[in-house]
Amino acid sequence: MAFSVRSAKTGDTYYLHCKVTETRGGKRTLYFFSKSEKDGALDSIPEGYTVVESKVTGLPLLKKSS
Repeated sequence: MAFSVRSAKTGDTYYLHCKVTETRGGKRTLYFFSKSEKDGALDSIPEGYTVVESKVTGLPLLKKSS
């Protein structure tokens, strides 16, 4: 079961995904939320991150913990 979070502003459910991309500097891991569960869905939040919600749009975001 993929990690999901419900938006307090809109009430929509979002699923956490991960994708590894190739850049000029090497490989980079991208984390993003989607309304549907697709390939690359994660079961939990990566270590060192927390979920916050954008006050303007209500979209969930991953933020590095300090």
